[in-house]
Amino acid sequence: MQESERPMAAAVVQLIRPRTPDEAQRAAQSDECELIAQVADGDLQAFEKLYRVYQPRLTRFLRALLKRPELIEEVLDDTMMVVWQSAGNFRGASKLSTWVFTIAHRKAQKARARWPDPIGDPEFDTRVSEDPLPDQELHCGGLRTALMRAMDQLSADHRAVVDLTYFHGLGYREIAEIVDCPVDTVKTRMFHARRRLKQAMPGSISDWL
Repeated sequence: MQESERPMAAAVVQLIRPRTPDEAQRAAQSDECELIAQVADGDLQAFEKLYRVYQPRLTRFLRALLKRPELIEEVLDDTMMVVWQSAGNFRGASKLSTWVFTIAHRKAQKARARWPDPIGDPEFDTRVSEDPLPDQELHCGGLRTALMRAMDQLSADHRAVVDLTYFHGLGYREIAEIVDCPVDTVKTRMFHARRRLKQAMPGSISDWL
């Protein structure tokens, strides 16, 4: 790698590399488990705290799944209503986040069945991107925008695995549980998603996907 490419590579890795849980994350998971236990006892304040924790995370996830913005808030509220009503069913067999994201994924699938995605661009696979090259979008905001534009070209299933991997730091086994499919299917979807993202994001940035 040339010296001039290293700052951009570092920025890309910082943006898209999955994060591993650290002590702060483990502490947050413990706090969430306490909250869900309180929610199961009917504690409305605990539910409001949990809602504030998951609202931005679910919004980001549902935005990747649903191409109709008007459905995002509806599905988010439906998801959190299930969390409120079914908190007592959470037994800790998986992480709370996995349980919540599984509910959100199922609700999103039902919403998409009622309101299918708008028709995409059938020429995407063969079209050369006219977007600025990555060396013109070195700051993280530009990279994130470019990645989001590229993700819009993916199918809902592919967007889900990319979003859960790169933006939520989940492993393939957790993702498989959330989207209810075998781990090998998640890996296959990620393979095809990366291939499409590289087509949409030409240049050295694609080497890091």
